[in-house]
Amino acid sequence: MKKLAPSVFLVLAFCTSMAQAQNKSTADGYPAKTIRFIVPYSPGGPTDILARLLGQKMTESWGQAVVVDNRAGANGAIGAELLAKSAADGYTLFLGNTSILTINPVVYKSLPYDVDRHFQPVNLTVAAPLLLVLHPSTGVKTVRELVALAKTRGSELTFASSGGGGISHMSGELMKVLAKIELIHVPYKGAGPAALSVISGQTALSFTSTVSAMPHVRAGRLRGVAVTTPKRDLALPDIPAIAETIPGYEVSPWYGVLVPAGTPQPIVDKLHAQITRIVTVPEIAKNLAGNGGTVLSHGPEAFAKIISSERAMWGRVVKGAGIKLN
Repeated sequence: MKKLAPSVFLVLAFCTSMAQAQNKSTADGYPAKTIRFIVPYSPGGPTDILARLLGQKMTESWGQAVVVDNRAGANGAIGAELLAKSAADGYTLFLGNTSILTINPVVYKSLPYDVDRHFQPVNLTVAAPLLLVLHPSTGVKTVRELVALAKTRGSELTFASSGGGGISHMSGELMKVLAKIELIHVPYKGAGPAALSVISGQTALSFTSTVSAMPHVRAGRLRGVAVTTPKRDLALPDIPAIAETIPGYEVSPWYGVLVPAGTPQPIVDKLHAQITRIVTVPEIAKNLAGNGGTVLSHGPEAFAKIISSERAMWGRVVKGAGIKLN
């Protein structure tokens, strides 16, 4: 094997040094203009609430505006497609969740985005159980009472979701299968409108994030009956888990920030560090925990692994239930 001349090593060292300097410069100069933060749902839902919190704090820290851009529709696919077509320069962020990243790919026959090919995970930020909420006029206070009412009234009970094939929809379908009851699914364009439909009495119940639901529960506009995680949430110890009445029931959603694939790694790292700093501020962490949220702040690699493993899990559930949407 021919030995490389010393000059070649010098060139390689120089190129490496230049690349490192360029990466540092890329991170040091970021952000230099307004950042768009895509929320794939209507205002008022848990994804929107979290994005606005992060955006406000990033704006305060960096002195550059982070503007939330709500792009609702197609169970998050419209917003996700917008991210997939955006420049990979760090100036377009996206707040994804379990539905968009792990359920959509196995429920829909075709999507305008590919999670693995188009997205770069940045920070798996918060986990928050869904909360089964009902309009107080139903008189239902427990899961057992809900199951009994559903069996008595047949298919008259309606449940609102943030969109067909989303996690709130799948939560209802899972309850129907395990409890052997009938519920009429009514899809909306986002968790906010779905919750408002229950508050107004247009629908009887919904499975929605604790972060967005608890203020309404405390105000008496909704009745929080049970959480979807296998055990009670530590922040909401008085609210039982659905699994206490319906064994095997489990839905554990999360929310995380992503950017277009190909975004420079120094920017990805800087975003991850900034988001971690924000959600671990005691005041913010306490606020999230008080509404049932758990701060995770996992890095890009861990986030990518969770997306992959949970997509496989939901694939088995969807196949078993025979669900497929166009």
